[in-house]
Amino acid sequence: MNEFESRVAGVNRAALFATDVEVLQLNLGLRCNLCCTHCHQSSSPDRAETMSDSVFAAALALAGALRPRLVDITGGAPELHPRIRDHVAALRRAGHEVQLRTNLTLLLEAGHRDLPDLWARQGVRLLASLPSSEPEDTRRQRGVGVFEKSVAALRALNSLGYGGDGGPRLDLASNPDEVNLPGPARPFEERLRHELGERWGIRFTSLVMLTNMPIGRFGAALDQAGGRQLYLDTLRAAFNPATVTRLACRKTLAVAWDGELFDCDFNVGAGLTVHGPRRTVFDADVSLTSRRINFGLHCFACTAAAGSS
Repeated sequence: MNEFESRVAGVNRAALFATDVEVLQLNLGLRCNLCCTHCHQSSSPDRAETMSDSVFAAALALAGALRPRLVDITGGAPELHPRIRDHVAALRRAGHEVQLRTNLTLLLEAGHRDLPDLWARQGVRLLASLPSSEPEDTRRQRGVGVFEKSVAALRALNSLGYGGDGGPRLDLASNPDEVNLPGPARPFEERLRHELGERWGIRFTSLVMLTNMPIGRFGAALDQAGGRQLYLDTLRAAFNPATVTRLACRKTLAVAWDGELFDCDFNVGAGLTVHGPRRTVFDADVSLTSRRINFGLHCFACTAAAGSS
C-alpha cells in the first residue's frame, strides 16, 4: 500500500474498493480554448487528443451495460469535439442522464452558440467552471476576459431556463486560488449565490468545490516553484477521515479519450489507470463495479479539510 491507501484503510478498509458505477465519465479530448493554471489535464488550444468514434461507440455500449445514474462529459473543453452534438444526442436517445462540463466561454464563440439552446431542449445538465464572483480571482486562474465572458454565458443560460425552477440543472464548479484549500461548500455557495444574483441577476442550482490537484499544469507549477512537497504536506495535514467513505471514485469510472479506463478524471490527468492489467473500454465488464481503486498521493487533495465535493 502507498501512503494514501494506508490512511484510507485505517479509516475504512472497504473504501479501497468501488461500490458501483453511478457516474460514467467520458473525457472526449484534451483540446481547450483556455489554458487555466489549475488544469489537471494540462489542456490548451495546442492539444490534439480526441476521442475516436470507435472509442465512443464502446463507451456508449458500456453505459448501456452499466446503466449509470449519470454520464459525465468532460475534456479539455468537450464542446470542441467535432462530434459533440451527435454524441450527446446518442446518449440521450439511449435514455442516459447527461452532464456536460463547460468553461462557459466557448458558448459565446462562433460555431458553438447553438449549443446552449440545443442542450436545454435535450435536458442536458451543465457543470460550469467559475472560481469566484470577483473578476480578478477568475483572471488569475483562467485568463484575461474570462470572467466577463462567463457572466454573459451564465445570463444567456438563465434566459433558456438553466438554473431556474423546473429548468435544467446549472451547477457551478470552483477551485481555490493556488495552494489554498477550499473551505466548507455551503457558506461559499450562499455568498456566491447572493453576489451573482445581486450584481448580475444570475441564478444557479448548486456549487461543487474542488481542491487543486498536484498534477497536470498545477503540478508542473508546483515543481517549478519548488513547492510540491510543501503542498503535499498541507494536504496530508488536512486529511479528514469523514471524507473517506464518500470519495467520488468509489462510484465513478472514467473513460479517457483513447479508451483507457481510470477510477476518476483526476487519475486520467495523473496517468493512473485502473488496477490490474491495463484495461480499456473495449474489454470492460460489470466486474469494474467492485474493483480495487488505484490511489496516488494526489488523492490527498480529495480528503483535505472539507474534501472535494
